[in-house]
Amino acid sequence: MTTTASSTALLRVINERAALEQIREHGPISRPELAKNTGLSKPTISLALADLERVGLVRTVGQRTGGAGRSAMLYEVSPEAGWVVGVDVGREWVRVALANIAGEVVTRRDVRSQARSAAALMDQIGELVAELAGGRELTHVVLATPGIHDHERRRLQLAPNIPGWQKPGVVDKLAERLPCAFTIENDIALAALGEQAYGLGRGLQNFTFVSIGTGLGMGVVLGGRLYRGSRGAAGEIGFLPLGGGPDHPGGQLESVLSGPGLVATAQRYGMKGRWTPETIYAAARQGDENALQIVGEEAANISRALASVIAVLDPELIVLGGGLGHTGADLLLEAVRDRLESMTPLPPPPVELSALEGEAIVRGAVATALGIARDALFSRAVAEPVGAV
Repeated sequence: MTTTASSTALLRVINERAALEQIREHGPISRPELAKNTGLSKPTISLALADLERVGLVRTVGQRTGGAGRSAMLYEVSPEAGWVVGVDVGREWVRVALANIAGEVVTRRDVRSQARSAAALMDQIGELVAELAGGRELTHVVLATPGIHDHERRRLQLAPNIPGWQKPGVVDKLAERLPCAFTIENDIALAALGEQAYGLGRGLQNFTFVSIGTGLGMGVVLGGRLYRGSRGAAGEIGFLPLGGGPDHPGGQLESVLSGPGLVATAQRYGMKGRWTPETIYAAARQGDENALQIVGEEAANISRALASVIAVLDPELIVLGGGLGHTGADLLLEAVRDRLESMTPLPPPPVELSALEGEAIVRGAVATALGIARDALFSRAVAEPVGAV
C-alpha cells in the first residue's frame, strides 16, 4: 500500500508539472488543449488543474468563444504567485528588474554604481531590491557580477574591477542585506542566458555571447544549457595570453580588447589628450588615420579571439555585446566578419550584435531567477497535502 501511495503521489506531481509547464508556455490555454499537448486524459488534467488552482499557481481568465459546442475555460499562471528580482552589478551601473512569476517585468531601475567600495555597493543593492519589492514577498534574487562565485569558500573571485568585491565575507554580508534566497552568477554567463531567453539565442542549442566593455568575457551555451566548466570559469577569455610580437610582447587579451585596452592602444599610437572609446570611434568615422588604424587593430584582436572560440566550440552563432561592441558596431562588425573568413579554414558561424544591448545581463538574471523560483514554488505547492486549505 505504501508503494502504491508513493507511486500515485509521484504521478500526481509529474502530471501537475506537465500541466503547469504547458500553461506557462502557451497560456491562456483550455483543458482540452492541455490534454492534447500533454497526452494526459481530461479527468487527469482536471485533477491537476484543481490542485494547481488550489495552491494559487494558476487561475482562470475567461472562456474561449467563437467555436462550436461549449466554450472552454482558459487557464494561465497566476502572476502574483511569486516575485523575483534580477540585479546586474557593474562598475559603472547597477541595473535592477522586478518580475512576477509569469515572467512580466513590472519595474526597472538603472542607477550609477556605488562601486567605490564593497560596503557601499552592498548597501546600494539591498536598498534597490527592497525598493523594487515594495513590500511584496520575493521568492528569489539573482545577482549578476563580474568574476566567479566560489561556492565552497563563499567568495567572489576574478572581479578586480570592483574594489573589495573579492574580500572574504562579501557573500555573507550580501545575505544579510537581501530579503530572500539568492544566487550569484557570472554577469556574462547571464547575458548568454538573457540572449537565449529573449534575444538571438532563442531556439539554438550551441552559441556564445562575447562581451567587450570595461572587461572581456564570454558566456557559453552548449546543448541548450549554460556551460560553466569545472570551477565556474568557462568563458573567461579575457585571461587568454597574447601571442607576443613587437606590439604585444605579453600580457592577457583583456589588456588590449576592452575599453581601457582601446584607450591604451590610442596612447601607444601617440594620440595625445584624453581619449575614450567613444571619441576614438568618432575620430575613425571622421577619417582620422590613427583612429582608423586603432579600430582595425581592434577588429583584428576580436577576430583572433573569435577564431579561437570557433576552433574549440564550433558554435551555431556568436553574439557580440557589451558597451564597446555597441559603440563601434558600425565600424567593427563587417571588418570582423571579413577577417574571420580569411583567418580560419573553418566556416565561421554568423556573428551578430546583441538585440538586447545593455539589457542582456539583467534579463538573464531575471530568467534565471524565474526558473529557480518556479521550481521552488512548485515544490512548496506539491508538498501540501491534497485537500489542504
